[in-house]
Amino acid sequence: MTASFSAEKRTEYLDRMANAHFDILIIGGGITGAGIALDAASRGLKTALVEMQDFAAGTSSRSTKLVHGGLRYLKQFEVKMVAEVGRERAVVYENGPHVTTPEPMLLPIYTAGTFGRFSTSIGLMVYDRLAGVKRSERRQMLNAGAVSDSEPLLRKDGLLGGGRYVEYRTDDARLTMEVMKEAVQRGVQAVNYVKAAAFLKENGVITGIQAVDQISGQSYDLQATKVINASGPWVDELRRIDGSRQGKTLQMTKGIHLVFDGTRFPLRQAVYFDTPDGRMVFAVPRDGKTYVGTTDTVFEDDPAHPLISEADRDYVIDAVNGMFPGVRIRAEDVESGWAGVRPLIHEEGKGPSEISRKDEVWVAPSGLITIAGGKLTGYRKMAEMVVDLAARQLEQETGRSVGPCITKKMPISGGHVGGSAGFDAYVERKIKDGVALGLDRSAAERLARVYGSNVDALYERMPDPRAKSELHGMPQELLLMLRYAIDEEMAVTPADFFVRRTGDLFFRIDEVRQYKAAVIQYMAERLDWPEEQAIQFANELDQLLLEASGKM
Repeated sequence: MTASFSAEKRTEYLDRMANAHFDILIIGGGITGAGIALDAASRGLKTALVEMQDFAAGTSSRSTKLVHGGLRYLKQFEVKMVAEVGRERAVVYENGPHVTTPEPMLLPIYTAGTFGRFSTSIGLMVYDRLAGVKRSERRQMLNAGAVSDSEPLLRKDGLLGGGRYVEYRTDDARLTMEVMKEAVQRGVQAVNYVKAAAFLKENGVITGIQAVDQISGQSYDLQATKVINASGPWVDELRRIDGSRQGKTLQMTKGIHLVFDGTRFPLRQAVYFDTPDGRMVFAVPRDGKTYVGTTDTVFEDDPAHPLISEADRDYVIDAVNGMFPGVRIRAEDVESGWAGVRPLIHEEGKGPSEISRKDEVWVAPSGLITIAGGKLTGYRKMAEMVVDLAARQLEQETGRSVGPCITKKMPISGGHVGGSAGFDAYVERKIKDGVALGLDRSAAERLARVYGSNVDALYERMPDPRAKSELHGMPQELLLMLRYAIDEEMAVTPADFFVRRTGDLFFRIDEVRQYKAAVIQYMAERLDWPEEQAIQFANELDQLLLEASGKM
């Protein structure tokens, strides 16, 4: 069994990278960096990527988990952005239906609310046109009775009606991971927990980076013709190291989400609603839970470690109780939650919710290419723009011609399932395969839906269910996910696995508590951790459990 992207081979990959010269070296392993890596490699460019933390550890695992067109940006007249990212939703869905799911979204209209019936109808119609929404998913306007029937928990007082339109729910971290894996399959050399500590330069022009392995402490010189700074909240820090931090800069804002058990907040369908201060909040049912967010506040602390404050939590709870008065949510009902940082481009005089989510590219005198801002939904178009720029520069400097972007109809890893139309039939076939191997139906369905066309690689790792010792103290389904995460998704720590490879810390937090010791023991044996490292990683996971549950 080949391990093409294995945590066990990180050092081997780094040694190989240090002995190569790349056309493009990307700093940052979130969705933006992963998208750039895939685009560059698919055009035949020799590409490498380093990530200081884990892949998707920053903004790309801490979003609202929606591939959405940004309906609210119409209010800010961001017409071009709404049109572009709206159309990209369908592209992301077709290329990875296992990580993206259409989600009917209800927008209720109230007498004292932000939206009126006429303006909502017109707004949703414009949104459909701009985003190129297919006919079956276009907006419907509903009367008050139909809105209440659709979601009985909604406040009845002042309800005028509502609109229903379609967004796309995603697992942001797994989307990032699948894009990264497809890039690796196409030749990208990518390693997590490697920090870009300094730039290598000749005559003031960047020729690579000094990279430091955050696990071993070892330093490596990585050489490249073009270096792309796609580090999200850290782009200004890298520009400072380069000596090019001038002109526009970042303004970071924080958003938080809270998770409730579905029995405590039994939401029937996703709702997008306004709060008394005019902000918009999503409430989304997912896997037997309901999650709600987001807030939008200025953030000036460590972007690697944003936390949910009491004020953040109370804001979301008040928003829930204001719109769904019958549920009477309290702080102790919060099962889990996450905080994330948005690296936006500073605009003088604008509040956090008013700052544009558009992306920009800056080129420094040293040659450093920086991509800043942007949205999860638009990652592929952002990558196309950046690689187009790098390709033009390479052609001017070396005479080498690079072809156009080809990612629009390119399935990502796990997405080779016959497109969205073929996905459900594919899942049914793979459920039967899993059951034949000894899995129960619900476990087989979860694996098929999460991993798509990669599910056979998990099935190949099946232990004998009759031999309890081979299960290492955990359910078969979890062990398959863990083995695959180590072998093929470079999961280095328990947090990598429970937070970003599975999302269990947010949506199955009790299972994390139940099986964390077994997972840590298995990973320690597989990855040959010294005892102090196992303790360090266990403490890190315990801290994340406390933070997620708000019990610090």
